[in-house]
Amino acid sequence: MFDTMTMTKAGGALCGTFLVFLLGNWAAESLYHVGSEGHGEEHAMAYEIETDEAHGEEVVAEVSFTDVLASADLDKGAKVFGKCKACHKLEDGANSTGPTLFGIVERDIGSVDGFGYSGVLNELPGNWTVEALNDFLENPKKYAAGTKMSFKGLAKIGDRANLIAYLGTIGG
Repeated sequence: MFDTMTMTKAGGALCGTFLVFLLGNWAAESLYHVGSEGHGEEHAMAYEIETDEAHGEEVVAEVSFTDVLASADLDKGAKVFGKCKACHKLEDGANSTGPTLFGIVERDIGSVDGFGYSGVLNELPGNWTVEALNDFLENPKKYAAGTKMSFKGLAKIGDRANLIAYLGTIGG
């Protein structure tokens, strides 16, 4: 089958390949390794560019939700609702995975007949005001810890305002 010469050649090829990988790794480490001490010398900046801005954090002006809601776009709200319609319907009494959103603005929390809310939503007092909807839609799990709603929330305040304005036109 195999003679000694063929086995010797195959073994030599295997050892040679291993040696190339080891030497290549060593060469790459010594050429490109920076390590925790850098290159062994301290380096100073060649020049510093001074600006009028303070170093550190950027100041972000906080906008009130009421102001954003006042300029909401209903068409954009209808598009944002596309994220909701897998679980919610807009028709009166049409529950799905989630309760109907028909007339949700100012509706009592957990009040849709025939829908099995998670206990935490049944225990929340009050109505779905625009502020409550904004807080819930930003992070449902934070607003109502233990809710069955798996949606992670809408991070953008504009998306929440557009959606709430749109929902306010449905059955309200």
